[in-house]
Amino acid sequence: MKVIVFSDSHGSSANLSKVVKAHQDADMFIHLGDGEREFENLVTMYPHLKMYHVAGNCDYNSMHPNELVINADFNIKIFATHGHRYYVKYSLDAIKSTALENGCQIALYGHTHERFSSYEDGLYIMNPGSISCPRDNSKPSYGIIDISKAGILTNIVDV
Repeated sequence: MKVIVFSDSHGSSANLSKVVKAHQDADMFIHLGDGEREFENLVTMYPHLKMYHVAGNCDYNSMHPNELVINADFNIKIFATHGHRYYVKYSLDAIKSTALENGCQIALYGHTHERFSSYEDGLYIMNPGSISCPRDNSKPSYGIIDISKAGILTNIVDV
């Protein structure tokens, strides 16, 4: 199973469209917030693709949830949130705890606009960075998660 993860598009849809077009074979797309309008445009353009979105701190009056637990193949659960409600700029303890309490093996967040990937306490943790305006002196980026019988592989790649 191939999962594409992006975050923090902040009004810029060009890179989102580019990534979705390049990965139409993916099983799932997850937008981690701060880009609800662009996400809704993607859903309209690609109604046949499985897409999820969580509300970010800049997605004002959003009807989308603040967090999701998504069931993936091979009994893998993914916890997805923007991260601002978990204070991810200061610590990952709260998001890790919530993901594990929900039986998840993967925790995804955005908000910081900085790439991060780690494996801690049996949990894969990923922030794909920002797809439009990174703050870590790197290029815009997104994440790819491959889930198979053999395990989980996470990658963060440049747009």
